[in-house]
Amino acid sequence: MNNATKAIEHYIFGKDGNRPDLLRHAFSLDASLNVRVQTSTILFPPCVSGREAIAEVLVRSFSQQYENVYTFCFGDPPKPEANVHKCKWLVGMSTKATGELRVGCGEYHWVFSPQSGLAIQLSITIEHMLECPSEHRRKIMDWLQGRSYPWCESTDMLDSAPSLNCLQPVLVYVAT
Repeated sequence: MNNATKAIEHYIFGKDGNRPDLLRHAFSLDASLNVRVQTSTILFPPCVSGREAIAEVLVRSFSQQYENVYTFCFGDPPKPEANVHKCKWLVGMSTKATGELRVGCGEYHWVFSPQSGLAIQLSITIEHMLECPSEHRRKIMDWLQGRSYPWCESTDMLDSAPSLNCLQPVLVYVAT
């Protein structure tokens, strides 16, 4: 039997690691995805229906452009029997073509089937997707790789963040 925490972890590990098969442990066959993008630096379709289409958008297409992906959910994981879960998130990654870094943040809102424990709906809000020069790669990757993954306390993320101007909007969002 799946549960909310495991479903979220399978989604993160599947997306970050380019493993679309893991999404069968995260989403129901007829799950829906809604994405609200508040920035012009990244594009996603606003609505996607079905697990395979979600895997295409969030894993296969995504991994063609990005690598070294680390997604963190802030706060405690949901209780195993939870039917909904809402949390802020932060992602860091590098662009395959240029080596440029991207650091973004927003919010997840999950709805789970009480019968299967799989997500039947995921709403993602992308508040910021910052572009950071590739010269900061080591500092940013060391910062991300040193955090508890995928569940992290926002204070740990904030207290350990490198002092880089390109990160400020994300850090302000995470702090509020």
